[in-house]
Amino acid sequence: MNTETAKKFLPEETSLYDLAELYKIFGDSTRIKILYALFEFDLSVGELCEILNMTQSAVSHQLRVLKNAKLVKYRKLGKSVIYSLADSHVKTILDQGMEHINE
Repeated sequence: MNTETAKKFLPEETSLYDLAELYKIFGDSTRIKILYALFEFDLSVGELCEILNMTQSAVSHQLRVLKNAKLVKYRKLGKSVIYSLADSHVKTILDQGMEHINE
């Protein structure tokens, strides 16, 4: 295979940029903890604060980053905001990453 043929297999530059930005989100252990906490349960900010032993402002900041990256979603329940994983892909990404580091 020559270099020209190999170049044809590269995704578009914008897709590569977007993928790199997505993986940057996973580069913070606090965000990873939040995602793991949301694996099985939909949780409020207060519940996440208790689970992670963090302040509300710290958790809210990380949730905003995760929401902007479309990794979590939320719904309002009365005065509470309940967070959950955006879709099954988030769990798959983390599961595969964990499997890779445990090999």
